[in-house]
Amino acid sequence: MPIVGFNFKKILAEKKNQIQQNTQIKINSKLGITNLEKEQLPTGKTKTEGLRLDFEFSLDYQPEIALIDITGFVYYLEDPTRIKEIIKDWEKNKNIPIDIKQQVLNTIILKATIRALSLEQEINVPPHMPFPSVEPAKPKQKKDEYIG
Repeated sequence: MPIVGFNFKKILAEKKNQIQQNTQIKINSKLGITNLEKEQLPTGKTKTEGLRLDFEFSLDYQPEIALIDITGFVYYLEDPTRIKEIIKDWEKNKNIPIDIKQQVLNTIILKATIRALSLEQEINVPPHMPFPSVEPAKPKQKKDEYIG
């Protein structure tokens, strides 16, 4: 079933200290589903039950440089009988079926990463993921010719 909604609840970008020259920066990331519950989804005039999955995405720049913290929720449409099973498993084990978890986490990663990259630029810290870069071409080396 599909994801039918995505919203941010909190977006925080805090720069704590300037980056000193030759400072080794370590970025600790955190991504997770913090809550799951059944909810009436805003899908128009009809009442549709689905799942609301709350999430947290954070990037902690160490040593004490910056923090980016993003929370929100995803609406996921699912069959009512499966919703009951999913909620039981969540309440018992804090577990989500892998097919739903994969789709939801990939959506969160995509949307939160885009927002985080913008925030990183605004508070002037390095991006949390590598970007492609252009480097000069290396001169071609002549291969040793085999004389046998």
